[in-house]
Amino acid sequence: MKGLRSPLRRLAASHWLTIAAVVLLLDQGSKLLAESLLGYHQPVPLLPMLNFTLSYNPGAAFSFLGDASGWQRWLFSGFAVVISIVLVIWLRRLPASERWMRWALALLLGGALGNLIDRLVHGHVIDFIHVYYDRWHYPIFNIADCGITIGAIMILIHALFLERRPADPAR
Repeated sequence: MKGLRSPLRRLAASHWLTIAAVVLLLDQGSKLLAESLLGYHQPVPLLPMLNFTLSYNPGAAFSFLGDASGWQRWLFSGFAVVISIVLVIWLRRLPASERWMRWALALLLGGALGNLIDRLVHGHVIDFIHVYYDRWHYPIFNIADCGITIGAIMILIHALFLERRPADPAR
């Protein structure tokens, strides 16, 4: 039985890596379409309060450090590599029963890799989803950002509501 555990664990980890790959492929495919069909900063209305607007972000979330001289590309790329390695290790060590966390980590991994590819290939992240209301505009984002955000929210939900904690012996 012990010899069977390792192949089963690898198979379970590869299942979640497949989900990360799907997020990555959806992200990169949508960015290719956005670049081929959209003009830079020319909104294309899709629904009320939703446009497709091609934009480039050389910084991090909310254009953090976007106006720096270029060193931020390598800093954020390095962070993405380290975080991706940590996520793969975490995924491989999680028990198969931890499906919620596996989904969360797979979504994070796919998103991190999607934006990493943009930084390495283009020097910036390609964004195109533009949500707004009246004069309020949310920063333009992409599918990778959706994976990262949903994965992070899932981890918070797990930590706050789903994680089983041992009973406090002081009570």
